[in-house]
Amino acid sequence: MKTYKANEIKNIALMGGSGSGKTTLMEAALFESGVIKRRGTVEAQNTVCDYFPVEKEYGYSVFSTVCNIEFGGKKLNIIDCAGSDDFCGGTITALNVTDTAIITLTANGGVEVGTQNNFRHAENHHKPIVFVINKLDHENQNFDQAFEQLKDNFGNKVVLLQYPLNPGAGFNQIVDVLKGKLLEYKAEGGAPTEKDIPASEAGKVEELLGALHEMAAEADEALMEKFFEEGTLSEAETLNGLKKVFAEGDMYPVMCCCAQKDMGVRRLLDFLGEMAPSVAEAPAPKTTDGKEVAPDAAGPASMFIFKTSVEPHIGEVNYFKVMSGTIHGADDLQNITRGTKERISQLYAVDGSIRQTIDEVVAGDIAATVKLKDTRTGDILNAKDCEYTYPAIVYPDPKYRRAIRPQTESDSEKLSALLTRMHEEDPTWIIEQSKELRQTIVSGQGEFHLRTLKWRLENNDKMMIVFDEPKIPYRETITKAARADYRHKKQSGGSGQFGEVHLIVEPYEEGAPVKEVYKFGSQEFKISVKDQQEIPLEWGGKLVLINSIVGGAIDARFIPAILKGIMDRIEQGPLTGSYARDVRVIIYDGKMHPVDSNEISFRLAGRNAFAEAFRNANPKVLEPIYDVEIFVPSDMMGDVMSDVTGRRGMVLGMHTEKNFTRLQAQIPLKEMSSYSTTLSSLTGGRASFTMKFHSYELVPADVQDKLIKEYQESLKEEE
Repeated sequence: MKTYKANEIKNIALMGGSGSGKTTLMEAALFESGVIKRRGTVEAQNTVCDYFPVEKEYGYSVFSTVCNIEFGGKKLNIIDCAGSDDFCGGTITALNVTDTAIITLTANGGVEVGTQNNFRHAENHHKPIVFVINKLDHENQNFDQAFEQLKDNFGNKVVLLQYPLNPGAGFNQIVDVLKGKLLEYKAEGGAPTEKDIPASEAGKVEELLGALHEMAAEADEALMEKFFEEGTLSEAETLNGLKKVFAEGDMYPVMCCCAQKDMGVRRLLDFLGEMAPSVAEAPAPKTTDGKEVAPDAAGPASMFIFKTSVEPHIGEVNYFKVMSGTIHGADDLQNITRGTKERISQLYAVDGSIRQTIDEVVAGDIAATVKLKDTRTGDILNAKDCEYTYPAIVYPDPKYRRAIRPQTESDSEKLSALLTRMHEEDPTWIIEQSKELRQTIVSGQGEFHLRTLKWRLENNDKMMIVFDEPKIPYRETITKAARADYRHKKQSGGSGQFGEVHLIVEPYEEGAPVKEVYKFGSQEFKISVKDQQEIPLEWGGKLVLINSIVGGAIDARFIPAILKGIMDRIEQGPLTGSYARDVRVIIYDGKMHPVDSNEISFRLAGRNAFAEAFRNANPKVLEPIYDVEIFVPSDMMGDVMSDVTGRRGMVLGMHTEKNFTRLQAQIPLKEMSSYSTTLSSLTGGRASFTMKFHSYELVPADVQDKLIKEYQESLKEEE
């Protein structure tokens, strides 16, 4: 493979919902460019892109796959992304290292939730978008309806550049508006025969072409003058004008194809070579401090590792984009993310499972390497004295979680290492060793996402695992003020132990002042703040400690010990054993002994005084509440809303977008356990959702009673 310059390299993300034919399209593109001599099929499990065992098992793409195609004097780096939104991490990664997005949809399915999700991802990353309507030979195809759905959902920027003349079982003709030709295909597809537009289509093509000329003219003053003078533009002039409009995101071209029969694919590659912005034309990436990094092959060498995978018969493969300079085999680079050194061994141009050894990779290009010692996804490797750093890729919050454990307890360490490796391959698999819940929690984008992780562990790594229902990280707090005192006294020969602590607890609210007088029964306690500490808690909320001791009742050197005692108990609330939060503790009195008082005495006294006061302060259980945004077809809104309210959810608002509705709600985490499965069942897989932590709120009384009862029973079982 020759070395291409930045103005010859096009980086493209190939996206689309499940079943839209991306992998088949990629297979046809590889065939048309000469990378493969025979096209495989998903059904036969022999495609270049779906080569992992789990992908063959499911018949789905699971990982994004890098392909390098040479076509028409250009190099097209196309990253084939998984269709299911459960694997959106690969899509988001691809959009961070590419400059154009292709979104596929089918002529029989039209705009589906996968189309919507991928459009939002591409739009959020400010990428020019090409729509490709596939499966024009399907017996239930309706190209016109699919195109109208695109316009309904994405507006007048959707522009028709091609349409099928005879869609359905006998499909073999495409009207190419931009070329002003009819493309006719043989049964085996491939290169079409170009014919004149039939008279029956001349009027439609003229109208569509006129609109394209006008759009192209608006992008350039010289073209505008010519258009006004002559009323038309040449194909090359139209293409140049449309290229500017497309790059600015003001046009979403619509192409069409039948990937399975290799019809329209060659023309799509040709179009991408002409229309998609090259690395030199696309916006330059920026460093974390906002500096633009030009794709200069002569600049300082800098590469970004965007994907790591463990591949059959090879081991760990690192995929990277060269941000600046030129990378050669045997180069010594600095991993500035980890502060280590790396030597590049071999460089590969990659087409899915096919790899070709290359000597160098220039700025803007995408390639792979192996045998890096200590480099992971997201790391940056630079030449000496180059300090470029790039923003980390931001992934969506997880929405499906399970506790995971090995069937054999002795395999715990091995499982931990495997999970760490799998997170490197897919950063949207989140692994948490929860000390609080005493579980290992694995979170992902959906049930299918975690089922895939389980399949790989059990089939690839022979690690049999069990998924359990994850515990909920409840919190405890208090709702009124209370006081308590405790004396710790121990005498057993020699020096003894003595410490006495008097304290008040009350709910803490940001900005709320400490009262000067607290009254409990007939007793009043005057408070004078000598010192105040605010301790942010790892699990959220705060503990505020006030020293109000007068007259030296407790020496200041024992206050840290009292705080340690309080922290001992705040990690285990009395109701459910959950972490406590948002408590203000006022130490106002106590006693000490000139000989027997020590740190352990005051630690124990503080712990027991706090525990008693907390129990007397009307403690309550808090539960995590999540902001949930559901994107659902409008005709299914009633069932989805009913389900949300049945989950103790509170609907905050709705916003209609064409045929879809965006529902915003707040739902307790406890009720979200299998929501992705339920939502898919309710809507036939046509809805999607996101969730993000919002706050902790009091649980209803009946739920609290149930939680306390369960906790008490668990304590009995442990005895």
